[in-house]
Amino acid sequence: MGVNATLLGQMITFILFVLFTMKFVWPPLTAAMAERAERIADGLAAAEKGQQAGEEAKVQVEAALNEARTEAAALIAQAQKRHNDVVDEAKGVAAEEGSRILEAARAQIEQETTLARETLRKQVAVLAVAGAEKILVREIDAAGHEQMLNELAGQL
Repeated sequence: MGVNATLLGQMITFILFVLFTMKFVWPPLTAAMAERAERIADGLAAAEKGQQAGEEAKVQVEAALNEARTEAAALIAQAQKRHNDVVDEAKGVAAEEGSRILEAARAQIEQETTLARETLRKQVAVLAVAGAEKILVREIDAAGHEQMLNELAGQL
């Protein structure tokens, strides 16, 4: 066999090997490589979706924080307004109570003044009667006094 026969044998063997490889070895390898490429593409797509979801979550978190800040500011403003209303209401009640106490004190002072005047009038009347009695005792004698009493009794 010469070089030609060996070369021909090697070519036939190589062609059979290539055909065998293309028929039995190559399809599982290409399928595995395609599956691997698909999994890599799916992983990259999932990573991209995850990154987008992360960005959306950041935006949503920021929006929720802004909304919470706005609500907190509104609650603080509402609480401050309620505080001011309560303080104003308390001031009004205190002013009314002060006015009522002042009026009661004025009424009590007026009442005590009236009572003092009445007491003073009574004392003046008692003093005037006592003074008149002393004057009358000196100027009127017992007979004149008895005559005046009889006249008064007669008039009654």
